[in-house]
Amino acid sequence: MLVLAIDTSAVASAALVSSEAPGHVLASFSTEDTRSHAEVLAPGIEDLLAGAGVAGQDIDALVVGVGPGPFTGLRSGIATARTLAFVWGRPLYGLVSLDAVALEVAESAAAVAEFLVVTDARRKEVYWARYSVADGQLPVLEDGPHVSFAGELPDLPAFGAGAGLYADALDAHPGFTEEQPDALFLGKFALARLAEGNGLLDSTPLYLRESDAQVPGPRKRAL
Repeated sequence: MLVLAIDTSAVASAALVSSEAPGHVLASFSTEDTRSHAEVLAPGIEDLLAGAGVAGQDIDALVVGVGPGPFTGLRSGIATARTLAFVWGRPLYGLVSLDAVALEVAESAAAVAEFLVVTDARRKEVYWARYSVADGQLPVLEDGPHVSFAGELPDLPAFGAGAGLYADALDAHPGFTEEQPDALFLGKFALARLAEGNGLLDSTPLYLRESDAQVPGPRKRAL
């Protein structure tokens, strides 16, 4: 099975993962800029497919990170994934973006039985979720995702860029204080879930906040 994974919950990233490829990864790219998703995503995917010698019609499914994340960045990835799925006539699945970091933790020597994945939500807040993992198993989302102040989180080992940003308030795990959700691990997570016959989410975004944009109210009378 060949899957194109896309995530723009923090940085813009995309990956081609296959059940037949060594390590399941054919190709991937990820930016470091958290504010240029719309500009880099489409050209990045085009280059990714060309470099791997893959056409859209070769892809069996797409998966997109549905957040949590900022409105503008998250919409860029989801809109791109929906458009490609429609054009290619392929199914589109969603995954919580924090699952990508959780899988990266589970596959590392830093794995613990229960932990938090924490990313920056700006406004002095973080997006977070609590996971558990058993040896050789996929991480299980136990609670969340939520948006909170860092001091309000459970007292558990914390992984991700949000943990590094608020290391004074969290039990930030060394070596995992800069990780952002990455489409490479998102795609691997989706591939494993689909292979097990487990369902995934749809592409509805998890914003967790109300939009800053508001519909203007009626004009006040001058007299």
